[in-house]
Amino acid sequence: MRTEPTVERVTAAAEGDVVVFLVGMRVNRWRAVRHWLPTLVAMPRMLKELSADPDSGLLGYRMLSAGPRAPMVVQYWESREKLLAYASASDKRHRPARAAFNRRARGSGGNMGVWHEMYLVPAGSYETLYGGMPPVGLGAAYGTEPVRRRGERAAERLGAPTARPA
Repeated sequence: MRTEPTVERVTAAAEGDVVVFLVGMRVNRWRAVRHWLPTLVAMPRMLKELSADPDSGLLGYRMLSAGPRAPMVVQYWESREKLLAYASASDKRHRPARAAFNRRARGSGGNMGVWHEMYLVPAGSYETLYGGMPPVGLGAAYGTEPVRRRGERAAERLGAPTARPA
């Protein structure tokens, strides 16, 4: 992945609908390592598995943190069908990791938690702009193109009419 900033203003080259999946965990009790550590190490393994398979549907991801006890991942997917197929596939890492988490969670007393959110964003309902940045977010997942191809203003890139100053 390119890490040098792009000098020109660019926008994500995404076409059509976009699937954004957020997933994270929260350590509620640091001393309960046996409850949270397996979940913490499972995510990088799943991301490695997905990244190695170009047909998986995962277009890109970014690891983030919502604080020292709350890691999270933003993922961009080709389709909701591919995301749901991965989540339920018996021959992939997610399903056994989820089953193991559920077993640990029943007896954890709230020592840790997990969460996820999936957003199905219709075409025309997202807008991106990157200037002086290496590819990030949708731009890293879909690639970028010069902003002039989609419109100079956010409203144009969203397909909305714009009022030009006189």
